[in-house]
Amino acid sequence: MAMSKTLKDLWRIRTLLILFLSPILLLPLPVLIPTKEGRCAYVVVLMAVFWISESLPISVTALLPVFMFPLLNVVEAKVISKAYMNDTIMVFLGGLCMAVAIEHWNIHRRIALRILMLVGSEPRWLMLGLMIATWFLSMWISNTATTAMMIPIANAILLQLKDTRDLSNDQGAIEMNGKESNNDKIPEKEDPEPAVDKLQSKLSDGPETPEEAEFTRLKKGLSLCIAYGANSGGIASLTGTGPNLVLKGQTDELYSSRGIESPVNFASWMAYGFPLSVVVLIVCWGWLNILYLRCKGFCSCLKDDPIRKLQAEKVKNVILTEYKKLGSITYAQANVMVLFLLLVIFWISRDLGGVGGWGDLFEDNLVKDSTPAVLMAVLLFVLPSKLPRVFCLRTNSYEMTEEEKAEAEAPITPLLTWKVLHEKMPWALFLLLGGGYALAKGCEESGLSYWIGIQLQVLKDLNPWLLLLIICYVCAAATEVTSNTATATLVMPILSNLAIGTGVNPLFYMFPAALSVSFAYMLPAATPPNAIVFGYGHIKVSDMASAGIMMNILAVPLLLMATATWGDAIFHFGVVPEAFRLNSTLPVNITSS
Repeated sequence: MAMSKTLKDLWRIRTLLILFLSPILLLPLPVLIPTKEGRCAYVVVLMAVFWISESLPISVTALLPVFMFPLLNVVEAKVISKAYMNDTIMVFLGGLCMAVAIEHWNIHRRIALRILMLVGSEPRWLMLGLMIATWFLSMWISNTATTAMMIPIANAILLQLKDTRDLSNDQGAIEMNGKESNNDKIPEKEDPEPAVDKLQSKLSDGPETPEEAEFTRLKKGLSLCIAYGANSGGIASLTGTGPNLVLKGQTDELYSSRGIESPVNFASWMAYGFPLSVVVLIVCWGWLNILYLRCKGFCSCLKDDPIRKLQAEKVKNVILTEYKKLGSITYAQANVMVLFLLLVIFWISRDLGGVGGWGDLFEDNLVKDSTPAVLMAVLLFVLPSKLPRVFCLRTNSYEMTEEEKAEAEAPITPLLTWKVLHEKMPWALFLLLGGGYALAKGCEESGLSYWIGIQLQVLKDLNPWLLLLIICYVCAAATEVTSNTATATLVMPILSNLAIGTGVNPLFYMFPAALSVSFAYMLPAATPPNAIVFGYGHIKVSDMASAGIMMNILAVPLLLMATATWGDAIFHFGVVPEAFRLNSTLPVNITSS
């Protein structure tokens, strides 16, 4: 009993124990290696412990380099502080401002419902529609916000499917007893019970019948498809998720330190990541169909089934009703959508991979992806959210209702206000990204990066493709238990030095690894979308793990296929740039390995 109480007490203070004991237990590292490399390694390992254990908020851990590097005589404070605000972070800032505006004006919901209206109401097509909507939105706005918006839509659809099936079963029972039923119109009773609770109560009474078991599988499939769609969409664009920007910032630093420009920009990222994201999405959809819908061939979904027709009609009405609630497109929504389209066009067309672009109108490196991003973000605070009723646009007061008069006399607000931005912007992510760049800067300045590269030369005889396969699976596994951004932050400097030390293009290891940390399909804690879906209670950890392990296994080979085909055509992974070849002891071309 005493031992049990002691263990419980230790567990309760485990966070404090990690925070206080980790710095002490790691002290032999700088003591036994009294060099800048040893002191820098001390900070790196300490931050890794804090990030993995989450004993400190990950954004707070990201601030450790600001004071630890100067105090340990690794890097000057003014040098390390600059890493927390750079061009890549400004790209992220502009992109997130646009995402907040899209979310604030409910444009994401309009897009999602429109997609669902187009795909149809069969379960497999509903699943595809939910996945496409979530996938597309997560390319541009927060995965968390996208998932939180899509899950209630899925629940409303599931509730209608369940009501229709129960209604059909009740009618069948009435007919079996020789009672008359009116099939023309079934009155719907209002139920104040929330949709989620109502759905749960419908599924919790007594043992499951075959129909209920089938519906339970559908419920799990429609829930998981949203999380998987959000995770898959993040790799399609540069601003889709944190690890993408970690790679962008660290490749910019790596290439600029050798006097060359990084090939990673918005257009090149989409050329590589977008097709891969589409392939992963299709595989996710196919796997969830096999696992949960279990429909033997597409033709079985086309049978003349009255229950299926009734379900389809009910679902279609639910989606249409939700869409009509949004009303017509407002002036503010139209303005935000125009700015969003302009931003995407500017990002893609700035540098079209050696065939021109509007960036060629300026001197080399004068404009970057951050230029249009911040420009459009500023315009969100400039353009009005409604057409000003002034001068010739003023409407005669006797033709206006009282509500219209009050609206016309109200102060004109911009498309985005600072209050809205302050409430919805994930500020902590900026610190996390900055901490990763600061860590990379410290490793470079201290010489730790060079030392790691020398040590990793023992792997020079290993086939690069085999090593890449191992790296991707390790990263995909690691992100299941810790932040994907923190994982990318830790591995990017190691992989860049591994590549240089073994005579391989740094992007060959760094790019696939950055994408693989987004393959988080197995556990609720892996990503916020997984946690949100799990929190609704439709799935268990075992459900997510059994579905996710296959996706983790399949996604990595798909990533290697993309790397070997169109990825190599875009980034020339098989060729080591001259600047890195001069710094390596074994210059090789991986295509001939």
